[in-house]
Amino acid sequence: MAIFSVYVVNKAGGLIYQLDHYTPRSDTEKTFSFPLDLVLRPHDERVVVAFGQRDGIRVGHAVLAINGAEVNGRFTADGKDVLEFLGNPANYPVSIRFGRHRLSSNEKLMLASMFHSLFAIGSQLSPEVGSSGIEMLETDTFKLHCFQTLTGIKFMVLADPRQTGIDALLRKIYEIYSDFALKNPFYSLEMPIRCELFDQNLKLALEVAEKAGPFGPGS
Repeated sequence: MAIFSVYVVNKAGGLIYQLDHYTPRSDTEKTFSFPLDLVLRPHDERVVVAFGQRDGIRVGHAVLAINGAEVNGRFTADGKDVLEFLGNPANYPVSIRFGRHRLSSNEKLMLASMFHSLFAIGSQLSPEVGSSGIEMLETDTFKLHCFQTLTGIKFMVLADPRQTGIDALLRKIYEIYSDFALKNPFYSLEMPIRCELFDQNLKLALEVAEKAGPFGPGS
């Protein structure tokens, strides 16, 4: 079981804190001969697998490195177009590393804002008056848990579907936020959280939650 990441979103929908705690390894590196038996397409400034799956390589995986050198979006380390490079028989055999692309800071900001909007829509669509909004989204590979405070701050945790004790963890994170961010004289409300003690205590809380599950009294 694992806790993947933590997001803190202010009441306006802005991302004020994000921590990647654990990222599952999905990278696969293989050596290919020409022609490449995968169909690649440009997507969101990356080159991704559009058709064909083999040896752990899945549709949607992005090209991360070629011949051991990290690619830069749609370009190789030396500035060549990835698709043009892989379309040239003279460049084979070639080693390509595929995997799930890493979200950029701008993408994380955008996704946090989108969830903020979905949370509000969920609250408005609820047949019950005073609904709190979306508290959990579940997929086959992770669960997104959300806790909104009375002041509108949202704490979100992405975790393995089997991970227990997340409700208690969310409230523990709120406690850490209150103790080490709000009481910090240099912190301004609604602004990004940059506090070493907040970071340290949050990471400790995540480790405790992973190992022991729910927090007990006085934890």
